Amino acid sequence: MASSTLNKNNSAVKRIMQEARELANDPSTDYSAAPLEDDIFEWHCTLRGPAGTEFEGGLYHFRILLPAEYPFRPPSLMMLTPNGRFELNTKICISFTSYHEELWQPAWGVRTAIIGLQGFFPLKGQAAVGVGSIEYPSSERKRLANLSREWVCPHCQQSNLELLPDPLSHVSAEATGSNSGVEQTTASETQGPAEPPHESPSTLAADQLPAVDVSKDPVTPSSATVPEPPTGPVAVRTIEPLLPTPSTSIVDPITARAAPLIPRAATVDSHSGAAEPSGRTRAMRRSSQKPPLLLDTAICILLVLLFAIICRRMV
Repeated sequence: MASSTLNKNNSAVKRIMQEARELANDPSTDYSAAPLEDDIFEWHCTLRGPAGTEFEGGLYHFRILLPAEYPFRPPSLMMLTPNGRFELNTKICISFTSYHEELWQPAWGVRTAIIGLQGFFPLKGQAAVGVGSIEYPSSERKRLANLSREWVCPHCQQSNLELLPDPLSHVSAEATGSNSGVEQTTASETQGPAEPPHESPSTLAADQLPAVDVSKDPVTPSSATVPEPPTGPVAVRTIEPLLPTPSTSIVDPITARAAPLIPRAATVDSHSGAAEPSGRTRAMRRSSQKPPLLLDTAICILLVLLFAIICRRMV
């Protein structure tokens, strides 16, 4: 930019340089613009076609001509890339251009003109009528949109795609498909051969288990050792009922009553199945047999006496 020949005190120059710095510091993925190095009053701009229209994917290069009274007078726009919507190298008549100075506001700038032009691309019918406007079929506009990406500006000596590259999201999406195969191959090479799976004790093969000699001491259900039942008498201890005796008793300190002792357990003969009484039990039985013997003796004596009386009377 020939800044040495510019009057930096001029309000138009100050405004143009300010807008140039703002666009450089805050770029957009939809457009790029910058003044020419030899004339800051002429800008070259590359605009992306509106999404969802026949201009989608297209890149359009145009000129912005700023008047000496800028920003108090509006700029002029001239399209350079074939597009099927505006004539080439012709000033376009839209609301914020020199054709409608009464509608222009000094607060607007180059960025306003670029965004406004993008909004005028999809207009059709009566709304699209004006100086510099043309009406091409939709198929032709799509064809021109595909060709516009490689269009080269004679002054900038660069293609539209070089001046306004596609957003990184689209580039990364296209590169993902081509790089996925390379990444998988690289990952498989860096990982190396796969390690064999660890074998658990339960998955060991039969030939890997230690051999066991079963000929020395085979263990089978038929030869297993089974304890034999005892052949001799088996002593079985049973609990006899509580039988109080006058000779042995325990005195309860609380109730002061004689508590009978628990008798010893009696042994049971395994052959006969009858319990063998203990010594105390046999003594109790002998004492219980004495009253019947005395009664028999008394009866015998009475019978003898009765027999003697009968015999005496008969004599």
